[in-house]
Amino acid sequence: MKLLEGQTVGIDLGTTYSAVAQLDNEGNPALLENTDDRSITPSVVLLGEQGSVMVGPSFERLSIEDPRHIVESIKRQMGNKDYFVVYQDKKLTPEFISALILKKLKQNAEEKVGPIANAVITVPYYFNDVRRKATQDAGRIAGLNVIDIINEPTAATLAYAWNRGELGRTDKEFKERTILVYDLGGGTFDVTVVSYTASTFRVLATDGDVMLGGLDWSRRIVDHVAEQFLSKFSVDPRDDPNTLQRMSQDCEEVKRQLSEKSQVPVNVYHEGKSLTVALTRAEFERMTADLLQRTHDTTELVLKQSGIRRDDLDELVLVGGSTYMPVVETMLKDICGREPTREMMPEAAVAQGAAIHAAILESRQYGDDSRMAQAIINRLRSVTTSDVNSHSLGVKITDPSNTSRKMNHVMIPKNTTIPASVTQKFVTTSPNQQRVHVHILEGEASDPDACSLIGDFRVTNLPPNLPSGSPVELTYSYDASGRIHATAIEKSSGKQAETEIVRDSGLDGTGLDAYQSLAKGYSIE
Repeated sequence: MKLLEGQTVGIDLGTTYSAVAQLDNEGNPALLENTDDRSITPSVVLLGEQGSVMVGPSFERLSIEDPRHIVESIKRQMGNKDYFVVYQDKKLTPEFISALILKKLKQNAEEKVGPIANAVITVPYYFNDVRRKATQDAGRIAGLNVIDIINEPTAATLAYAWNRGELGRTDKEFKERTILVYDLGGGTFDVTVVSYTASTFRVLATDGDVMLGGLDWSRRIVDHVAEQFLSKFSVDPRDDPNTLQRMSQDCEEVKRQLSEKSQVPVNVYHEGKSLTVALTRAEFERMTADLLQRTHDTTELVLKQSGIRRDDLDELVLVGGSTYMPVVETMLKDICGREPTREMMPEAAVAQGAAIHAAILESRQYGDDSRMAQAIINRLRSVTTSDVNSHSLGVKITDPSNTSRKMNHVMIPKNTTIPASVTQKFVTTSPNQQRVHVHILEGEASDPDACSLIGDFRVTNLPPNLPSGSPVELTYSYDASGRIHATAIEKSSGKQAETEIVRDSGLDGTGLDAYQSLAKGYSIE
């Protein structure tokens, strides 16, 4: 995608916190501070009176607001067409609410670097096509030219290699390095194995969970203290939205403190009754052991899929604020047999990597006319990357062993290096078939209904009296920019049809204009 005139930045649009970064003229991926002089902004939206919207309000402000006016963790709802928030008699979608966060980040960053036109926005590796398009749409609604969507572990690895002075330094000699990136954020989880040299960057395997993150650890504390309150007073504090809001904020802070302390008191006040629960780190780790185990199993799976032995890993990189929990480091040492590195600030790495990727794209368009120093431009130009698809891509077919049942036939398995192209032959299922309907699916399940339908097309006007079992050739390709192209040819007649699925086609022009107009009507603080 072509860059527009204006500044180009990288944005980490997180579940609990978000950040903006830009590669400065000397090649430093610097986070741009907000109006509170902080490098990260809470991904919380407070819908106020008369169209006043506050993004990233303080805990103190949230504690006195009606919980019905507070929107948190909206990233988990991206792409969910059934989710909305009613505000001023309008239904606000997850994309629109995320756009309000992005608009605030843009406003704050522009006070530091001037007008911002272009952005690279990060997403969890395991976001599917629908969620990625929703993220792209959020950026467009916020008035950004979204030049790319980059996976969070990929961004973190770019930041790691760049900050070590290795990426793009073709004048230096060092062997290929292989690292594991464990990314446990506020609401999502990814683990990725990557190999890189000075000029090449290859993702070997990845997996994750878009519904697993620090929020789930905090909620276990909420439930723990609420159950004790219920047991003592026969009243459940979770039934009151205001009490639940305060408890959630307090328990989030308790979780953070338990990373430094062995015991922290949790205070609950509800309906004139109060209770203090002394929570130890050991208790906290026991009540969340199953959550940690899910990340343990995924980490082992990705190592196996990458074909890399743990002894061959050069580094174990921690990303995401939830990696501060001591038990995470202990678990990873057990799996990988080495100490994780703390070279990078976990909350900053993803935004920094997005800024580096944005600068790579910027240098390719502007070349020597780029704003950056020539040595930095040369480093950026020398970097080439290859990625893998995070979800399998398949086609709906009739099950050969049971013609009354449909199944998902995977053509490009997940963790396939992209770009990739596959051609396979199928056959018609009935005599005198007039058309072939191709359903393009995303997902690993054999049941098509358990997968996401991301596109379809038809080959029509097939020859008359075509016998059952006539060959149809399907070619499936997936390019490095995320575009999926499919072509079907009925071999006896040469009849064919094709389709292309483009990530940035979620909102049409009319819908985009309507959302942008609505966003302009809100005053964002």
